[in-house]
Amino acid sequence: MTVHRRQGAAIAAAACITLFAADRMSQAQSPTPTPIPTSAPAPAPGLAPPAAEAARPQPGDAAAQVESLQNDLAALQRLVPDQAHVMADVDYHFSSLWFAARNANWPLAEFYLGETRSHLTWAVRVRPVRKLSSGAELELPPILLAVLSGGIADLKAAIDKHDAHAFEAAYRGMMGQCYGCHVAAEKPYLRLHIPQAPGARMIDLRP
Repeated sequence: MTVHRRQGAAIAAAACITLFAADRMSQAQSPTPTPIPTSAPAPAPGLAPPAAEAARPQPGDAAAQVESLQNDLAALQRLVPDQAHVMADVDYHFSSLWFAARNANWPLAEFYLGETRSHLTWAVRVRPVRKLSSGAELELPPILLAVLSGGIADLKAAIDKHDAHAFEAAYRGMMGQCYGCHVAAEKPYLRLHIPQAPGARMIDLRP
């Protein structure tokens, strides 16, 4: 029994030594894991990453960009029509509105009223402030708001009711508001009257 015990102990010891050796060899043969960098690697001396190089302002770039933007803005400003041009469109739609209503073509009258409203708004957006001869400034948005809530609203109500008499009264009232704006802008010679012909020459104004 003693012999067998000694042999078993020797075998167990040899097995332990073998496992220990195998484990050490496995560790030696396995590649050492590469640590995860916590920051970007430093570039080689004299070299910069492409992104950093692109983001780095170059001498004269800012000034060139400002000049380019200024040129683009000036080109766009030359393309925008002036206020007189937009008001000519107002004349076209407002005169056609009169004849559409006189012909009791109420859907067409509503269309021309909408165009008149949108073009008046556009005219004020193009030039919201006018300089007067005194040096003072005339703010146009408040005048536009009065026209929209006054003459335009009255015309809309008359069109909705198909009321020719109310339409004429509202139309004349709005002409008075528009002329008041002309006077305030030092252009009293721009007097208005009931149109003698519609602005639209190709549109059939009959219902």
